[in-house]
Amino acid sequence: MKTIHFFLATALLATSLPSCAQDKQSRPSPAAKATGKAGKATITIDYSSPAVKGRKIFGDLLPYGKIWRAGANEATIFEVDSDVKVEGQSLPKGKYGFFAIPGEGEWTVVFNKTWNQWGSYRYKQEEDALRVKVAAKKTSQLVENLVYAVENGKVILRWENTEVSIRME
Repeated sequence: MKTIHFFLATALLATSLPSCAQDKQSRPSPAAKATGKAGKATITIDYSSPAVKGRKIFGDLLPYGKIWRAGANEATIFEVDSDVKVEGQSLPKGKYGFFAIPGEGEWTVVFNKTWNQWGSYRYKQEEDALRVKVAAKKTSQLVENLVYAVENGKVILRWENTEVSIRME
């Protein structure tokens, strides 16, 4: 009898797991990607793009002074195929967890050696490869969904009423 229960439980689990796995595009914060060049380096940012949905984001949902995964779901991944300078500081080629610490007028942008993690729950500052400070400015209009762009030697994050530009060379 115990054997039958074991096989039934195993069969039930095996058939239900695929339905639990969620396609990244069907999530409320769908997967997105930004790719571009900074000098000879190709930069790719893989992230999940949350929406404002009428909420106050920076300073409320995402408190100032607290680490943020710079997207939704898994930590945002920043990958560069050759060494670059970020705001004048060296960052070796590689794959990084991309985090931010928002502030009203200034943000700290973080490149963490642990890129494969969910959110920022297991973020450890001692794993940071680089931290830089950048200015945050107000956008002229609401940006409903988080969006990244790599353009003109800059990585640009826009969401809600905020834009952050990070110089890359």
